[in-house]
Amino acid sequence: MGESTGGRMADVDVFVETDRLVLRRFRRDDLELLVELDSDPEVKRYIDDGAVADRQDLADTLAWWLGYYERYGGYGFWAAVEKSSGVFLGWFHLRPGEGAGPLEPELGYRLRREAWSRGYATEGSRALIDKAFAELGAERVYASTMVVNTASRR
Repeated sequence: MGESTGGRMADVDVFVETDRLVLRRFRRDDLELLVELDSDPEVKRYIDDGAVADRQDLADTLAWWLGYYERYGGYGFWAAVEKSSGVFLGWFHLRPGEGAGPLEPELGYRLRREAWSRGYATEGSRALIDKAFAELGAERVYASTMVVNTASRR
């Protein structure tokens, strides 16, 4: 299930830790992990009309995400890594909502199929929500999904 992210993470890279997950900053060398994630048609089923993203689009996206940490302190896109194995499971984001600003951040995630129905989405989401209210001063956190995406609606 996915490649290992390699070695020990520096403390500055870790944003949130849970019982089973580490949410860490993305790095430039994470591109292949994103390509693998977005190459699964089931992962993309409800996203971008199911289109598999190409490598250059993902490289541009990753570059934008890397700049996000400086643009919005405390907010961004985070690689989700299984603590016990070091395996990349996908990503989460907590970012200022469109038109709402940092007091009402949006929560989102995308996980590898092998990580589905194992509680990782709930675990990572709860940790980010807790951080938003306790440390980032959020007044409200919101998320949205398509009505037909029943697994994410849970």
